[in-house]
Amino acid sequence: MSLHARLESLKERHALLETRIADEDSRPRPDSDALVRLKVEKLRLKEEMERLQSAPPET
Repeated sequence: MSLHARLESLKERHALLETRIADEDSRPRPDSDALVRLKVEKLRLKEEMERLQSAPPET
């Protein structure tokens, strides 16, 4: 998978997690454990995207 394709995949997953977090948070009684798991995963994806973007280009 190319770097560009990997970044796009991560961005899509990140956006999906953002939606899932918003959906869970808008429930009358949000599941705090689920919210924590979703937020941790979202942060992990963000960090991976930043790492890939700052990596030197492949030769």
